[in-house]
Amino acid sequence: MAHLEARVTVQAPADRVWTAVHEDLEAAPRWAGYLKRAVLLDGDRPGPGRRVRYDLDLPGGITLTLRPTVWDRPRRCEGEFVDSPLGGTWSYVYTESGGATDVVYAMDYRLRGLLRFAGGLVEGRYEEGVQEGMRLLKQYVEGQG
Repeated sequence: MAHLEARVTVQAPADRVWTAVHEDLEAAPRWAGYLKRAVLLDGDRPGPGRRVRYDLDLPGGITLTLRPTVWDRPRRCEGEFVDSPLGGTWSYVYTESGGATDVVYAMDYRLRGLLRFAGGLVEGRYEEGVQEGMRLLKQYVEGQG
């Protein structure tokens, strides 16, 4: 499995960062790299066990479905990729101190299906999108304050 990790410090409370990442799905394309849209598939609001589909702006029109398995607001959210061309797990950890929040995103993943054949191209662009997304998350949340 491949491992990807990205970090950023956001000058905002953890609760506000959590809301931007996990609950305000409509606004997610404003900060998430390569994201066209995020759609809640289960229930009326995001939460543990409720799948979210992410339509990515990458070659081949990739769609990822994530299911949170841990929902410890506003400290930790983790879950798994389901019914997606990626398999594996992901997590966000939030540590607040002095009004700022350190955010660590990590994922352990493997490419499945046809993505295995386009692996290098897609993998590199996806990783760039994650890094850019963290930078844009900081900018987006700090701009709301």
